[in-house]
Amino acid sequence: MDHRRALVAERELESRAAAYSPRDFAASLRRPNLAVIAEMKQRTPSMGVLATDYRPDRLARQYAEGGAAALSVLTQEASFGGSLDHLASARAETWLPILRKEFISDPYQVLEARAAGADAVLLIVAALTRDQLASLLTAARQRGLAALVEVHDEREAATAVDSGARLVGVNHRDLSTFDVDLGLTERLRALIPQDRILVSESGIRGPADARRVREAGADAILVGEMLMRAPEPAECIRELASA
Repeated sequence: MDHRRALVAERELESRAAAYSPRDFAASLRRPNLAVIAEMKQRTPSMGVLATDYRPDRLARQYAEGGAAALSVLTQEASFGGSLDHLASARAETWLPILRKEFISDPYQVLEARAAGADAVLLIVAALTRDQLASLLTAARQRGLAALVEVHDEREAATAVDSGARLVGVNHRDLSTFDVDLGLTERLRALIPQDRILVSESGIRGPADARRVREAGADAILVGEMLMRAPEPAECIRELASA
């Protein structure tokens, strides 16, 4: 974080953040049908390059046209080719709430997110200590941002619930092996109180997968690779939401 702070002083970020009024990310996911968080990313460690002509502004318009409930923008550079500029570009083209997808470990990154126009941040339980998770949840709340707390097993689900997370994301992909197991939503749903919003992440390949996790109790799905490869992403979003 030191090099990031050297590039943009915290005081400057505070000024930018104060100029932005975050949207209610959680409210956008409370729908009678399945809410779709449409993700944009240039590449992934497991799938390689997803888009040679990567245009977050154009994707934001297409995703909004398809009826996405919210957007997710990868800002992590090393593995995903992302940047905060991509998030700002998407923000300039839509009023939909935006999730900053990043390996967040420092409250400075939460401030960066709001300054760039994000309404929520991703917090990955496997990458944080309990104290770090609590600190980042507090930082997000103080900045007026939602936090999607991501889990991959029963222990992590318990940690997320105990932390008070209102948005819990079940990542079907094992981050160490990249294996995908859609059955995770079915197994972890019982551990997550009904008053929390449950988001199923990764491995959604079509309406049948969307229907499976919806029937298991998911309130929303986060979909990226399918949309990035689709010639008509707006139509894909409509099909997933109606599953």
